[in-house]
Amino acid sequence: MMKLSEIIKSAENQYKQILEEFFISVYNEQALYSHGIDHHRRVWNYAKEFLKLVSLKDTAHSLHFTSELIIACYMHDIGMSVDPGIKHGKHSRNLCVQFLNKNNLQETDYKDALEAIEYHDNKDYTGNSRSNDLLTILSVSDDLDAFGCIGIYRYSEIYLTRQIDPEKIGYMIRENAGIRYENFIKTYGSVNEIVLKHWERYYLLNMFFGKYNEQLHSYQFGTTSPSGFCGVVEIIKYIMNNNLQLKDFCTEPEKYTNDPLIKWFFAELVAELLVEHTTIKCYV
Repeated sequence: MMKLSEIIKSAENQYKQILEEFFISVYNEQALYSHGIDHHRRVWNYAKEFLKLVSLKDTAHSLHFTSELIIACYMHDIGMSVDPGIKHGKHSRNLCVQFLNKNNLQETDYKDALEAIEYHDNKDYTGNSRSNDLLTILSVSDDLDAFGCIGIYRYSEIYLTRQIDPEKIGYMIRENAGIRYENFIKTYGSVNEIVLKHWERYYLLNMFFGKYNEQLHSYQFGTTSPSGFCGVVEIIKYIMNNNLQLKDFCTEPEKYTNDPLIKWFFAELVAELLVEHTTIKCYV
């Protein structure tokens, strides 16, 4: 049987470029940066951590499973180009079918990947097929990208896009992230190395929005001088409303704020993005 590293390399050589080209041709990254191509690259990187925990029968099975997994990771949120709502998985599935057809891949050979894409957005995890390892890995990998400073930005952008009141999002995010973390522990809690790696990222997000909720009592949104935890979300909203890209803010943050906590957050965000080998090359 081939080594896992060889199997992953084979899948990436066959699919990564055509997946990224298709994604970029469909998805409007300026409209929803947090769920763009970099998010999908990170989800694939997280998913590779879990491949070694799956019982794969032989080389042929391993190659096909890994091929389905990389497709699921790169296609799971592409449906947000159609509908950024909670139930976007169906749209992502439909676009993935287009990808398969475009590349002469038989839809019947990718049934588990299509199911994983459609139901990955079921964040109460009820009714998910326990026999679909692809869905299990995709759901957890997607959830892990909701933690840390990347998660703070991702949650803030998507909740603001969905027109949720800034005074409510902190409570909603902590509840949603808590459910995601519990599912992660339930699924992979026995793997200490992975748990330790992501516990700190979850703790940071939970702490941030706990402080955000505390600041709400004395914070007035719409101020000309955003500050603190609430100010971070206000800056994210400003970036969205003014059609800026994150790199625009990162290049000259002093144009937008002198608040030390806001500067700290975006510096940490950029550091996380660079560690994850993403495309933003800017420093605060």
